[in-house]
Amino acid sequence: MPAESSVDKLRDLSPSFDLRPAQRIAMVALAYVPLLHLVVCATAALAAYRSYGLAWAVIAGMSAVYLIPPLAVAAIRPRTLLREAHAGVATPEFFRWWYTSQWQVIFNRFPQLEEALRMVPGLYSAWLRLWGARIGRLVYWSPGLQLYDRPFLDIGDRVVIGANAKLCPHLLARGPSGATEFVLASIHIGADSMIGGSTLLPAGVYVAEREQTPGGRSMAPFSRFENGRHHRTRRFHKGSIYEE
Repeated sequence: MPAESSVDKLRDLSPSFDLRPAQRIAMVALAYVPLLHLVVCATAALAAYRSYGLAWAVIAGMSAVYLIPPLAVAAIRPRTLLREAHAGVATPEFFRWWYTSQWQVIFNRFPQLEEALRMVPGLYSAWLRLWGARIGRLVYWSPGLQLYDRPFLDIGDRVVIGANAKLCPHLLARGPSGATEFVLASIHIGADSMIGGSTLLPAGVYVAEREQTPGGRSMAPFSRFENGRHHRTRRFHKGSIYEE
């Protein structure tokens, strides 16, 4: 029997996002969260300006920018409800994550908002704790950091995050059945470690204490960096795209 062609395999695959119409509508509706956030910030600033003047307008607007998203995300207890999530894209777990991700969009679209926080030592770490992240003392965040899924970080004391590093605790990829799977798992970085510049740390990565990862390198999901070496794991099903 002739081997199945790649075209035939593609025909057998499920759609990347196999959602019911109501679920697609919900997904699009949640994508309006960033716009709603900006409207609330502008409204707060305008109300403060009319009542108290320009200085209070700036304070009200910036407070709304930085405080509403982490509080809105913390309200659904993401670390409890989404801990080690591994599910399909049509599941409640995926939509909880989608909700949390939309509250973070403004900071990914406008990275200077976070760069401003990192100018003040300790302020950025304190802000991440509002999201539910576990951040140790004296952590240094270099310029250009790209961060996603802010609640899902476990970072020890005196860690240095190199310039242009990217921390992304989630991934979406096809599983053994051909359906898209959603995976979310915290990134762990041990105390006194250094993450090299332009490093990508994906879901479930573990960096041991006092390690230094090489710069400009991507690590595999759920891998470990220990004793100066990158150790891959076989976390996912055989035949999956996630397999080593």
